[in-house]
Amino acid sequence: MGTFSGKRVIISGGSRGIGLAIGKRLAADGACIAILAKTTEPHPKLPGTIFTAAEEIEAAGGRALPIVTDIREEAQVKAAVAQAADEFGGLDILINNASAISLTPTAKTEMKRFDLMFAVNVRGTFMLSKECLAHLVKGGNPHILSISPPLDMQPKWFAPSVAYTISKFGMSQCVLGMAKELKTKGIGVNALWPHSVIATAAISNVVAGSIAFPHCRKPEIMADAAAVILGKDAGEFTGNFCIDDVLLSSEGVTDFSGYRMDPEKSLWSDFFVPDDIPEVEPLVMAMNPGG
Repeated sequence: MGTFSGKRVIISGGSRGIGLAIGKRLAADGACIAILAKTTEPHPKLPGTIFTAAEEIEAAGGRALPIVTDIREEAQVKAAVAQAADEFGGLDILINNASAISLTPTAKTEMKRFDLMFAVNVRGTFMLSKECLAHLVKGGNPHILSISPPLDMQPKWFAPSVAYTISKFGMSQCVLGMAKELKTKGIGVNALWPHSVIATAAISNVVAGSIAFPHCRKPEIMADAAAVILGKDAGEFTGNFCIDDVLLSSEGVTDFSGYRMDPEKSLWSDFFVPDDIPEVEPLVMAMNPGG
């Protein structure tokens, strides 16, 4: 029986990529995973649906509950959280993974894209956290984990994509505030962000996948890092902005080659990583956030 055996988990946007990888990692220990996502039909550019994700989670060893949810809709979020808590008999872990991205400069950012990013990234994270609180406070070692960056207030992160950056930092500000707010309730609230670009469908759409993928790490590095955070004492480990490889390195991981898409190619650094973060493996800033 693993560390997460019987743990009751909600993951937003878990039908592919990092969210699915975290779901499968916890499922391998026997966790119960509710996936809140809206992908019911395969997208021409995005593989996977909420139902194929559920199949992968069950194959990994967990229990899956796919709940079709638009995280922008309050009634749907309330109903999904209630359904998951009812089915599982409570909740222990929330992963705020759902995210919308548009790496566009100000003049080229359509307001409907701006609204989508704020509705999903900021409001969705806040609302899902809010709705889960009553259940988490009764959970075992309860954690909220958001896939969002350290609050590194450098103009270079904002200038190329002001709207997207503010929305991702909004998720991190939820972490900053809620960690302090919920500490007395024993709920750990932390953020996790990748040091390198991660090979996901989002990256293949934003940056040509065939070009970017060899320079990426696999989503499994984020899943392993998430498992480290969620295994820590929620009453003590809270308010942290973790970087995947730095965290794993601090836990004794020394060989990161298995996470590489192509160990022969240079590793591209992700956006929003502060300058003072130590390099576990050499990284190059090859992606221009605004390009």
